[in-house]
Amino acid sequence: MKIAFVLFDGVTFLDFVGFYDVIYNLNQFEASKGISWDICGLTEEITDELGMTVKVQRVRPPLADYDMVFVPGGMGTRKLRYDETFVNWLREAQDVKYKVSVCTGSLLWGAAGVLHGKKATTHPRAYDLLSEYCEVVQERIVRDGNVITAGGVATSIDLGLYMIELFAGTNAMHEVKQQIDYPYTPPKVVEILR
Repeated sequence: MKIAFVLFDGVTFLDFVGFYDVIYNLNQFEASKGISWDICGLTEEITDELGMTVKVQRVRPPLADYDMVFVPGGMGTRKLRYDETFVNWLREAQDVKYKVSVCTGSLLWGAAGVLHGKKATTHPRAYDLLSEYCEVVQERIVRDGNVITAGGVATSIDLGLYMIELFAGTNAMHEVKQQIDYPYTPPKVVEILR
């Protein structure tokens, strides 16, 4: 499996890092070995909403080449959802097996047309914005087919644990919880059966 982590100016880095730090552990389990990833963006450097800058590994790679595309949120999503260059790039992931987001990253999936006819979630303060694109489910994690969306910033860790369980099993998820000293019970995932 090959994962694209999509970053953009105005991202909330905790959305990305919370998920990345957990999902990074997939390669330690036999069931999910061989996973690779790229940190991607439209420019070589990305600046978060607080002013921290990071370099991406790949500039505008074809997203259709990945098995999972992960989009974090942040205040930058409010404007970026109207940026045709970015939205068209995300549309390349239309047929990717897993389309995943945390927080207002779901707004970007919505703008790209991925959420049409789906149920999804986002940060509770952005439910109204998400309702332009889909039916909003006010829960922390929602899986509708191959689209998996999660709520606000801290939910990135819960989502990472869910993905560990999905790909490597429950025991692996519990092991990662211990490794990161995460004392909370991950929330129930709302799964939409079609």
